[in-house]
Amino acid sequence: MSSAEIDDYLAGLEEPRRSTLQQLRETILEVVPDADQGISYRVPAFRLQGKVIAGFAAFKNHLSYLPHSGSVFPALQEDVAPYRTSSGALQFPIDSSLPKPLVEKLISVRIAQAFPE
Repeated sequence: MSSAEIDDYLAGLEEPRRSTLQQLRETILEVVPDADQGISYRVPAFRLQGKVIAGFAAFKNHLSYLPHSGSVFPALQEDVAPYRTSSGALQFPIDSSLPKPLVEKLISVRIAQAFPE
């Protein structure tokens, strides 16, 4: 995995998708600075110890945060209520990144699931 893969993905997007997802990327890396960056299932992904803990994708009418686990959103129902969610994606507007406190919670839940004590 390489951060250049995400650079290439973002370079292929039009504004404001590119800058919104770049902002999300920076937020994810603030939360987990030691995450490996790369592409998984053709979208940007962030791994810890080989396990994908976060990702994102661009679509025509929205952007998506991808927790790579179907049990993250149920654990944060109140926090994700303002957004449209499916079991594997949280949709947000193309011109507004997710707030850092929400990203911190999403990643925290995913890490706790991926690495139970």
